[in-house]
Amino acid sequence: MIDPRIKLRHISCFLEVARLQSVVRAAEVLNISQPAVSKTIQELEQVLETPLFDRSRRNLFLTPVGEVFLRYAGTSHAALRQGIEAAGGISTNAVVKVGALPTVSARILPTAVETFSRQAQKAHTRIITGPNAHLLSLLRTGEVDLVIGRMTEPDAMLGFSFEHLYSERIVMAVRAGHPLLADRNFNLPMIEAYQVLMPTPDSVIRRTVERMLIAHGIGHFRDEVETVSNAFGRAYVRQTDAIWIISEGVVAKDVEEGQLALLPVDTNETLGPVGFTTRTETTPAIDTLAFMQAVRSVAAGLR
Repeated sequence: MIDPRIKLRHISCFLEVARLQSVVRAAEVLNISQPAVSKTIQELEQVLETPLFDRSRRNLFLTPVGEVFLRYAGTSHAALRQGIEAAGGISTNAVVKVGALPTVSARILPTAVETFSRQAQKAHTRIITGPNAHLLSLLRTGEVDLVIGRMTEPDAMLGFSFEHLYSERIVMAVRAGHPLLADRNFNLPMIEAYQVLMPTPDSVIRRTVERMLIAHGIGHFRDEVETVSNAFGRAYVRQTDAIWIISEGVVAKDVEEGQLALLPVDTNETLGPVGFTTRTETTPAIDTLAFMQAVRSVAAGLR
């Protein structure tokens, strides 16, 4: 038996605080007072007889027990949401909620969504973008049905499964006519003389980029801009001599159309798997499965 003192409001509140790492922001999202959020979390911890959050720092971080509880609470909450929607007949006008990282938003999603829209006329898609950690937190709570992008670090995959679609490397994109494109003696350390657009610390590819640069003797850049904004990166490198270090899928169309070019750098060491991340303990709805098949068909052409 589940302890009757644990209510759905305890689980919902816990999930929001864990996602936002803040009582204040969770209170805003839940539209309740900050003291009410704090009291709800304290009640849950008293029932479980263990702290779920480390309160010694400015932001709230889950304790080891909190991490374990998050896995099961998130899965249960998502399953309950799915059951309520199914019981209410919402599947007749379904929304497939997709968390998409930049590399697939530009490369495979447009064609996949177009295909799915033709095939499933009673369903439509909702594309949600953002940092990987944010999208995974939405997946854990059922706010999205799946996440498409690079596979994240193993320690963040607890409760999730991954389906590989294709592999992709990291590239260095510049404007057409960039000075380095004409240098026959180009080598990677030469990029240190230019401004560089780097992925943010919380992005999936950041660690891979850092390992590649360190392997070539580059520790840090004098002039660095951190961004995960495709719109900004694309516009900025077109009007400056900046170098954009980014997943190939983000700029593939720009390179194909001649708007951007790639520096002649062998980055095969950065190859990484791109695919679906889904919850392990829930079964995707029929419309979600149909959408996934549309994505598979598009991705097959990239392998």
